Amino acid sequence: LDGVQHSYGGRTVVDVPELEIRPGEVLGIVGPSGAGKSTLLRLLNFLEVPTRGVLQYKGRQHGAEVPLSVRRQVTTVFQNPMLLRRSVAANVRIGPRLRNANPPDVEVDRWLDRMGLLELAGAPARTLSVGEGQRLALARALIVDPTVLLLDEPTGSLDPYNVGLIEEIIQADNAERHTTTVIVTHDIFQARRLADRTALMIGGSIVEIGETERFFTNPQHEKTAAFLRGELVF
Repeated sequence: LDGVQHSYGGRTVVDVPELEIRPGEVLGIVGPSGAGKSTLLRLLNFLEVPTRGVLQYKGRQHGAEVPLSVRRQVTTVFQNPMLLRRSVAANVRIGPRLRNANPPDVEVDRWLDRMGLLELAGAPARTLSVGEGQRLALARALIVDPTVLLLDEPTGSLDPYNVGLIEEIIQADNAERHTTTVIVTHDIFQARRLADRTALMIGGSIVEIGETERFFTNPQHEKTAAFLRGELVF
């Protein structure tokens, strides 16, 4: 991102002069509600076009017309994913089928087993619990082998068991396939567990970004230190 700003109704909600996301890294983005984190993800997934500035992907600038082949490299799991009125297994198949592929049963079963959902393969997806639904959404995203995985509060309302399971899957996928991963989270401890680098976003701007351990142990900005102490009032 170079000089990127994004506005709604004349109000600037994202103002990022510069941001480079490194191939294969896990980047954690933390910050209060309304900081512009989710809007930033929508820009990164080409769902919206920046009001100003340049968004590049793999060295090429992209605006409103993004080739389908590029869009398909970037996949998002939203905080409240929409599950189709189909079986659990059919939800996992939908991504490949939209790309004119038909994954073998063993591949679908492998992802369901990895998510702890194999026994529910034939169940209606919309009967799943919140945690199960989030795991299904993650399987649906990962089976298409994205180059970039964007996660918007993927464990925001989940119990510790589901949080741990999803975090393990995210870490394993990054280690195995080097998927570039951006995770927006209110849970600073989750960012510390998962991210190679962590960024603090406040008021649409990135206040600080750095290697995760340094970010947490030696923050360079007073707002970061205050946020980590839970003392900053917005």
